[in-house]
Amino acid sequence: MTTPHRATPSAARRNEASRRAILAAAFELLQEVGYAKLSIEGIAARAGVGKQTIYRWWPSKGAVIFDAFLMLSEGSEGEPLALPDTGDLKADLTAVLHATVAELNDPRYDRPMRALATEIANDPELAAAYSQRLDGPMKEAKRQRLVSAQRAGQLADDLDLDVAVEMIWGPVLNRWLQRSGPLTAEYTDRVITTALNGLRPRPSGR
Repeated sequence: MTTPHRATPSAARRNEASRRAILAAAFELLQEVGYAKLSIEGIAARAGVGKQTIYRWWPSKGAVIFDAFLMLSEGSEGEPLALPDTGDLKADLTAVLHATVAELNDPRYDRPMRALATEIANDPELAAAYSQRLDGPMKEAKRQRLVSAQRAGQLADDLDLDVAVEMIWGPVLNRWLQRSGPLTAEYTDRVITTALNGLRPRPSGR
């Protein structure tokens, strides 16, 4: 009986170093040349690896870009995603959406994120990976923050939380994606106020 081959610790470290170099190179090149001109060959040259090394780990440049985004949040790997929970739902949502607007407006991320959004729209496998590894966990974190608000009596018990998540975050992402208007902190404040207050008229107070 033969002993299964296992990568030595040093080989594992080399693989991880190569992986990170590839992802960093892909992100840098995407900002410099744009997605249309980005190539596996260019990424390999920038990272100092062979083209086949990239294809061994990723099926397409879209998959490389997606993992590059995931690498940005690896500092908290192993910990569940969670939104701030100070007990003040409106303040917490305001802080999160202000940070979201700052990131979406950051020139370092705008072009790469738009390229990724385009690839997700056209690649079912990449869309599935995005849903499982990033979008799904993020939605659950948002949903759990609303669950906490429900338990505190700040939201209706029968509220459809999945729809509520889309009502709060959807307008911001849609405005960014469609460039349909200025994406500002003031806009997110109006979104939050509208979502939390509802669309029905307020009682007259008589």
